[in-house]
Amino acid sequence: FVVVGMVDGVQMLHYDSVSKRAVAKQDWMERYAREDRDYLEGQTGLAQGEQQWFKVNIGTAKQ
Repeated sequence: FVVVGMVDGVQMLHYDSVSKRAVAKQDWMERYAREDRDYLEGQTGLAQGEQQWFKVNIGTAKQ
């Protein structure tokens, strides 16, 4: 499972089910994450929730 955050066609955030954490992909996003230390943790939580939702819906679709 992968979540990719994009702004103007540029990837700025990445989450995947292997690392289980959101990672800033641009220098400006890393600077923002250092200023707002809760940002990446919050994005990680959102992505984990979406991952669980997706898993449930795929299971339903398979039935």
